Amino acid sequence: MSDYIVYTDGSCLGNPGAGGYAAIIVDCETGEIVNFCGGEKHTTNNRMEMTAAIVALDNIPTGSSVEIFTDSAYLKNTFTKNWIVNWKRNGWRTSSNSPVLNQDLWIKLDNFMMTHEVTFNFVKGHSGDTYNERCDQMARAEAEKFKRS
Repeated sequence: MSDYIVYTDGSCLGNPGAGGYAAIIVDCETGEIVNFCGGEKHTTNNRMEMTAAIVALDNIPTGSSVEIFTDSAYLKNTFTKNWIVNWKRNGWRTSSNSPVLNQDLWIKLDNFMMTHEVTFNFVKGHSGDTYNERCDQMARAEAEKFKRS
């Protein structure tokens, strides 16, 4: 059993455009639930998805086992299909030899993989999953705030 369950989501109004992220962390031992959200004026959906996972992992004690539920295939597949291993081996270049986008955030996430035991799970977006829906609402609300600012 995991120490923590995490749900993440990112939103972007325009891509790029105003963006928001959200993470819900559930402490499996105590049942405590903590929410994190924020955003940026000019970003992409992928960056917000990644930022949600970074913020969550940054707020979980080192050495913890964590299950992350995400509706981002990009985030999940990077680790479950070993894309990041290949990118690092190829000097942060993709299989088509172009630079890996969002390298700064991938490096942060990769560092968390070394200090936490992380499992990624895909959850279909907008399918009625309570925590995924809540993350979606929070991330979208943050993006709306940044769009108006």
